[in-house]
Amino acid sequence: MTEKRINYQSVVLIILIPAALVVFFALRQKDSLLEYLKPDTAAVNLPAPDFTLPDLDGRMVSLFGYRGKVVVVNVWATWCPPCVDEMPSLEKLYQEFKAENFAILAVSIDSAGIKAVAPFMKKHGLTFTALIDSQAAVRASYKTTGVPETFIINKQGILVKKVIGPLNWAAPEILRYIRKLIQEPFSD
Repeated sequence: MTEKRINYQSVVLIILIPAALVVFFALRQKDSLLEYLKPDTAAVNLPAPDFTLPDLDGRMVSLFGYRGKVVVVNVWATWCPPCVDEMPSLEKLYQEFKAENFAILAVSIDSAGIKAVAPFMKKHGLTFTALIDSQAAVRASYKTTGVPETFIINKQGILVKKVIGPLNWAAPEILRYIRKLIQEPFSD
């Protein structure tokens, strides 16, 4: 009888000690675990998180200031080949709709900031608005996983589409989609 009791105690200890360690480490990592489990702050069909970032002239630009316009927020970097590849098509998209209720906000995550982005924009003849996010504010609030990632926001400020990876933004189906969003009425 004594031998069985020792075995039961050993089994209980073998189970309890690892379980206690798991709980201990989980509690120590609680903040990062909760952050991981938290739903995306930038979710399709919900209001797009607002942000304010400097443009290439140092003026502060807020997403909220674009209410009433369809906005394409492109998170990118000058060192990212797929980002560079999609820039000409973003420029074509911008040229197609710039006279309408439309804007492109190209949010650069380059750590060198304006020193990297301004020459890049000039070299590639890009005329849409470039913003500097050296502190990763948009990356955090939009929960990006890499670059490029693009978010299409309707006139009401609702995130309607999230695109991971590069895209030909001048493709006819994209132009039709953006035109449809621009033609939708704005209700504040």
